Amino acid sequence: MRKLLINSTALATVAGLTASVALADVSITATTEYAVTTVDSTVAATNGNFHTQASEIGFTFATKTDSGMSLSYNSQLTSGGTVGLDESKLTIGGDFGTVVLGEHDGVGGKYGMGANDLIAEESAYGTTLSATISTTSDINIGTGDTNKVAYHIPTDMIAGFSAGMSLEDSGSKAAANTATDTVSYGARYVTSAGGLDITFAAAYAKTETAVTLQDTNATNTAVKLVKGNLSAIFANTNYKGDDEDRSSTGYSLSYNMGDGLILGAYKDKSVDDLDVGEKYSISGIEAQYAITNGLMAVLTMDSFDYDSGTADAANAGQISDDGSLTKLTIKAAF
Repeated sequence: MRKLLINSTALATVAGLTASVALADVSITATTEYAVTTVDSTVAATNGNFHTQASEIGFTFATKTDSGMSLSYNSQLTSGGTVGLDESKLTIGGDFGTVVLGEHDGVGGKYGMGANDLIAEESAYGTTLSATISTTSDINIGTGDTNKVAYHIPTDMIAGFSAGMSLEDSGSKAAANTATDTVSYGARYVTSAGGLDITFAAAYAKTETAVTLQDTNATNTAVKLVKGNLSAIFANTNYKGDDEDRSSTGYSLSYNMGDGLILGAYKDKSVDDLDVGEKYSISGIEAQYAITNGLMAVLTMDSFDYDSGTADAANAGQISDDGSLTKLTIKAAF
């Protein structure tokens, strides 16, 4: 009798768990890529052939409440040699808009736009460059997957318009010289005119710093034009902080040739007005080829030029450099 009671209880528990799990739609996605990169530059230490791998597995649980709100939880595991948690966030949606809580990108990265957004595998060059120069025309504040709260307006509030804000709270007071609170704003407007699909993008982000230093802030504006198989992006980003006054501009073109082949080209230029003579430029071409469903090959060839300027030449981490980079990437999505 006791054995029967235990078995009955176990079955009831499993049935209850199954019923609760069934309330949520569960999806699992995965991406992986393997890249071979060849660098040929004037700095011998950066030259050579490099093999890299990066993978990501995403888990999403989604459901709707009786009141009509949508709930979803997403978590992403990434591996580039070491397994780690990339994102972990709760999303709550309804007539009021969407609230996102947890580890995820700031809205600047979601609504802002860089020239290389049309490029599948932009250059990995830049890790040996000065930290006082920007290497893309995309916004570069508040885009990390750190803990934050974000709000996005309802998508049907204004036709073609979307916007949001996010806040990352460090939990420290500015007086302690350790506060790094970051607030971000972003918006996009999509319209059509003269046979063109046009997207206007804008983003702003600000990070508190020590009370004796200037807060860092960045603005990004961009426009994307699409006509048939041809796409183009023109972007600009400005970044200001303590002893920093950087500006970056860039553009990119992409053309879908059909039969799985997409050709692209881009160029980015950056200067820092407070570091005399420091500047950076990179241009590249790319071919994306869809081998089959879910499997793609990307060949990217870049040419770069970095001048450390007279103010920073003594810093070993800011050595002038120029050269080329060739990268072949095999990407798979499941």
